[in-house]
Amino acid sequence: MKIVVLDGYNANPGDLSWEPVSRHGDFRVYDRTAADETVQRIGDAEIVLVNKATITRDVMDACPSLRYVGVLATGYNVVDTEAARERGVAVTNIPAYSTASVAQHSFALLLELCHRAGHHSDTVMQGRWQGGVEWCYWDFPLVELDGKTLGIVGFGRIGQATARIARAFGMEVIVCSRSARPGSDLRFVGMDELFAASDVITLHCPLTEETRGLIRKENIDKMKRGVRIINTARGPLVVDGDLAEALRDGRVSGAGLDVLTQEPPRDGNPLIGAPNCIITPHMAWAPIESRARLMEIAGANIAAFISGRPVNVVNP
Repeated sequence: MKIVVLDGYNANPGDLSWEPVSRHGDFRVYDRTAADETVQRIGDAEIVLVNKATITRDVMDACPSLRYVGVLATGYNVVDTEAARERGVAVTNIPAYSTASVAQHSFALLLELCHRAGHHSDTVMQGRWQGGVEWCYWDFPLVELDGKTLGIVGFGRIGQATARIARAFGMEVIVCSRSARPGSDLRFVGMDELFAASDVITLHCPLTEETRGLIRKENIDKMKRGVRIINTARGPLVVDGDLAEALRDGRVSGAGLDVLTQEPPRDGNPLIGAPNCIITPHMAWAPIESRARLMEIAGANIAAFISGRPVNVVNP
């Protein structure tokens, strides 16, 4: 079978092997593919892998050999799954490959808000400690997490991993989820109660019409003054301007974000430069261990499809 990867750079910028995928056929990988190059690069390939490149109805019509689209991510909105179903094209995703990494990154953001270790290290390297009078200093209020309440919105694998880490820090954990998890001893609450009770709110829910704009002025007004907000899920869960304004007036004392509404933020974003806001470039998923796991699952998905027993299919 012919296998084409349209935008492989982010999953594998050169520090991993494509062998888990390439062993299944005649293989070609492109770092990036513009929309007007998609059809030509797919050609007569039966299997296509994408990350952010889009596979539309028109693309499928122009590539009649296509039988399988593997998304190198958990989210699969880049593929018209209904059109794929109509044409007998299987679409798969890669669930759970970055659970530990994203939960870890959520706490990296939170700990940076609590201690500003990076900032203080920079000041030491710039000579401030050497020239100081006192034996210690700090430029931001320092925060101890023990005893604070963490509100988790969404309780899939990442939300559950985040809860385990929070408990190790001595935090009280409350959860708002579409469904309680049998056997969990955590307290499940409604969204308004979570907003009112949490010292820190961390988002781990999917982007739906219900959750779009979840962090907006109306809901920020329901939160504790000084709450901290973490988002490693999807950028549009947050109304950027409302959160930026809340950071400026102190209703929110800090935000740690790995995702934004527009990525990259070509048109600017009110959160860039907002006080007490830390933004990382959608990298929570990207430790080498997670990406190696992604590669193995992508290869296993293809093998299962070729064998006639497909797994991780999102358009059955």
